[in-house]
Amino acid sequence: MDIRQSAFWSRRAGALTAALAVALSFIADPATAADPNLAVNGSFATTSTKSTEFGSTNNGYTPPVQLTGWSTAGYNFVYLPNTIDTTGAISQYNTTATLASPGIRMWGPNDGGPANGLPQASPTGGNFIAADGAYEVSAITQTITGLHVGAKVYVSFAWAGAQQSGFTGPTTDNWTVDLGSSPSQTTPTVSLASEGATAWMNQTFSFIATSSSEVLSFLATGTPTGQPPFALLANVVVTAPEPASVVLMLSGMAGLLVVARHRRTRAVTAIA
Repeated sequence: MDIRQSAFWSRRAGALTAALAVALSFIADPATAADPNLAVNGSFATTSTKSTEFGSTNNGYTPPVQLTGWSTAGYNFVYLPNTIDTTGAISQYNTTATLASPGIRMWGPNDGGPANGLPQASPTGGNFIAADGAYEVSAITQTITGLHVGAKVYVSFAWAGAQQSGFTGPTTDNWTVDLGSSPSQTTPTVSLASEGATAWMNQTFSFIATSSSEVLSFLATGTPTGQPPFALLANVVVTAPEPASVVLMLSGMAGLLVVARHRRTRAVTAIA
């Protein structure tokens, strides 16, 4: 084996070593891998031109909008940007939602409330959900497919707390998240002063898949009843890295690295 062959195998070994290091970094931190979002419509896009209650029939009222990918039967709303404390949302109690006759709004600087940090849009500038955690409570659900039994599933989202305009008194808010038969997980509970709100907070939970398709559920819980506590939700992302395929890839790369180093050693010995 000549010098050129030795240089070739030396470069090959170096490249394999670098690739192996990158792959190992993905295992150490699965969130860095470019895994697809398994949640359908995690941005809560809608064809409606107004913010509105959504889902199936609730309390004898059928909302005008269904959110693609999501199901619910509670007092839950999808808000377009810059409407949460202005025109508000269409509901079973107000079917217009205009500035002259606003729908369901949250306390914020645009409806006579304080400058309380109320989000006006999702963290990426899009739609978001507001769910009453104490009245006509119902989970917001979606069936997630493409899972691998025994593998980790990561559910990431942004959330915040708010209070319905027109009511006063301190409130609390949180979200409980379920995926299939895995134990449920709950965000920290935020406590708000009267007419209060929070900025967006980021949360990630991990679950173990027990089936190839499982129901993802978000349930808002708030207190007290009658001072409507609302929990906000945005930017839902569900990822399921495939550790088994990564391990198989690493095994193959390690084998190639051994061969490359062996041939490089033989080449150096032959030259000497």
